[in-house]
Amino acid sequence: MLPAMSELQVNGDEGDAPERAPRPRRKGIYVLPNLITLAALFGGYYAIVMAMNGRFEQAVIGVFCAAILDSLDGRVARMTNTQSAFGEQMDSLSDMVNFGLAPSLIVYEWALKGLGKVGWIAAFVYCSCAMLRLARFNTNIGVVDKRFFQGLPSPAAAALVVGFIYVMDDMGFREGIRDIPWLMWTTCVMTLYAGLTMVTNVPFYSFKDLSLKKTVPFVVIVAIALGIALINLHVPGMLFALFVGYGLSGYAMYVYRRMKGKPVSVIATSTDEPDEAGLHR
Repeated sequence: MLPAMSELQVNGDEGDAPERAPRPRRKGIYVLPNLITLAALFGGYYAIVMAMNGRFEQAVIGVFCAAILDSLDGRVARMTNTQSAFGEQMDSLSDMVNFGLAPSLIVYEWALKGLGKVGWIAAFVYCSCAMLRLARFNTNIGVVDKRFFQGLPSPAAAALVVGFIYVMDDMGFREGIRDIPWLMWTTCVMTLYAGLTMVTNVPFYSFKDLSLKKTVPFVVIVAIALGIALINLHVPGMLFALFVGYGLSGYAMYVYRRMKGKPVSVIATSTDEPDEAGLHR
């Protein structure tokens, strides 16, 4: 009896269909925010192509358009509830091209090429600092105070570099740039300043705590209208002045906080963890 029952049990087990593990559900890709990111990437790619052909004004416009589109994709994703890890990675890679690689190649072709090794090293320093800044931003996103950026954000650094080219081009410096020593060295200093400021711990205001849904005094609308009018007086010069002002604002804030005895770090966590040594200085 026992062997027979055992054989029946074995035969019965073999006849049962094995249970299959459920197949993982495929993750789709949201079209709208990623389409904006692709459009921003096209702006950076277009800027590189224009610089290769000596059309630097169009190259500058390409970087500016990429910066505008980069500021929209994240907002559109939050407004439409279409955030995704894929979109975050895609946006970061696009930023490396638009605000790291493109500005460094544009400024090298425009003026730094005339400085030989010093020129391409300065361009490489800017490009590598943009990569380091983006990598640090991605890893510290959960511990940084949302009101501030840790170092100069890469779109602002790119605007500082190509904005200088834009204003010089408007002033008539369009040909023979590599034969003007003071202009080449000024460009080199500007490029190094923008690149190295990206990897500092200097706090730059992010404007993320501003809400368009809140009411504001009437005088704020008047100030905005006056600002638009001033920019239209001389677009290249006024835009570059804004870029320079923001590029210096972080150091001004750093000095102000030091003088007031306030913490200057943008890291929003405690100082007790050993992995955070040096982040709060």
